[in-house]
Amino acid sequence: MNDVLKKLSAIGIVPVIKIDDVEKAVPLAKALVAGGIPCAEVTFRTEQAEEAIKRMAKEVPEMIVGAGTILTPEQADKAIAAGSKFLVSPGLNPKVVKHCIDKGYLITPGTSNPSDVEVAIELGLEVVKFFPAEAAGGIKMIKSMAAPYTKIKFMPTGGINADNLNNYLSFNKIICCGGSWMVKDDLIQAGEFDKITELCKEAVSKMLGFEVAHVGINTENEEEAKKVANLFNKLFNFPIKDGNSAVFASTGVEVRKQMFLGKNGHIAIKTNYMDRAMAYIESMGGTFNMEKGVAKDDKGNIKAIYLNEDFGGFAIHLVQK
Repeated sequence: MNDVLKKLSAIGIVPVIKIDDVEKAVPLAKALVAGGIPCAEVTFRTEQAEEAIKRMAKEVPEMIVGAGTILTPEQADKAIAAGSKFLVSPGLNPKVVKHCIDKGYLITPGTSNPSDVEVAIELGLEVVKFFPAEAAGGIKMIKSMAAPYTKIKFMPTGGINADNLNNYLSFNKIICCGGSWMVKDDLIQAGEFDKITELCKEAVSKMLGFEVAHVGINTENEEEAKKVANLFNKLFNFPIKDGNSAVFASTGVEVRKQMFLGKNGHIAIKTNYMDRAMAYIESMGGTFNMEKGVAKDDKGNIKAIYLNEDFGGFAIHLVQK
């Protein structure tokens, strides 16, 4: 998959933005980054779009800026010249797509049925937009279309919000979702960038689904671990389960039979999507220990990993739900 598409997949959400006042572009970009969504699709519906993209790309370089509603080859050229890293169109116009492919532009055209997908495959595309997502059948339609077209992936947009976001993202043929619920026109026009940041954080939290899985307690040896676990059993009736490296008291307390990361132990936090959670945490300044405590599944995907940061004497252990 294209590197930009991989980055968008790691972010998970692509805000779809309409800019009427170019002076709002940079503050808006900074608000999105602060909210943990460092990307945007700026629609070419207004005369301000080209300049907005140019300013975002120049002044907020950590932002992945793309252009949406690309209807002509000329618009594609202008968007790329302004600094767009990707292009999106509402439908699949072979003339526009061929122009972009010939120029080496990354374009994700809109599809809504199998015929569109077949045209996209014929043109050599690996990812298509699905639009308007909810009106065109939603996640059920995408799953139906994905069955025969096993190599194509989707970026649905249209009618997606915080409540149905994970219905889409939980399907592995969807790389990310476009939406505007966190960047509504009235918020942009009013300059309520703090509110936009707050809505972005809420969207990310909803997507990632962070929650405490268990608390890990370090002990020196197996005997000490059993003593601690048995105390939880005695006082709270937590059932005991003895494992190779730890004793669990119910599901919420893991008492390790040896010292490990964290002065006192660790706190395990579950997430819906490991890759997206790691990308988000890194965008917020967190770092990961790639040498100790990393667990992978049989496909090589990380299913558990520790952060480098210490939280009051506890290490943080991120785990896939």
